[in-house]
Amino acid sequence: MKILLAADGSTYTKKALAFLVTHEGLTGTDGELIVLNVQPSVPARVKTMLGGPVVAEYHREEAEKVIEPIKAFLEHHAIRFRCKWVVGSPCDQILEAANTEKVHLIVMGTHGYGLVGRFFMGSIAQRVVARCEMPVLLVK
Repeated sequence: MKILLAADGSTYTKKALAFLVTHEGLTGTDGELIVLNVQPSVPARVKTMLGGPVVAEYHREEAEKVIEPIKAFLEHHAIRFRCKWVVGSPCDQILEAANTEKVHLIVMGTHGYGLVGRFFMGSIAQRVVARCEMPVLLVK
């Protein structure tokens, strides 16, 4: 099975990773885990002021802060994986990656704010579930 893990580096990402490691039957022997980190875009004015290369380096550094500990964790557990990062809207980029990679399942940690919290704060997980045509596993 091919699984996309949407990773933001939070405690909830760690919980989703722990779930995947303890349920190794999800990936199977020939499965693959794709770890995706989405960096939010900076406003166009900021990019113009700082320059494209500076902003690109910032995104790369921030993505590495999230991805490097995940790589170490997965290598320790001998899980077949690859990591990638992109810049853009988290929901849109998660869905695009899931479709491009032709994954069977999306796994995400969720903050679990509840109905009132989602109303005021929104929820990437909620938007992914609403717009996705494939199974989504939310780990709380």
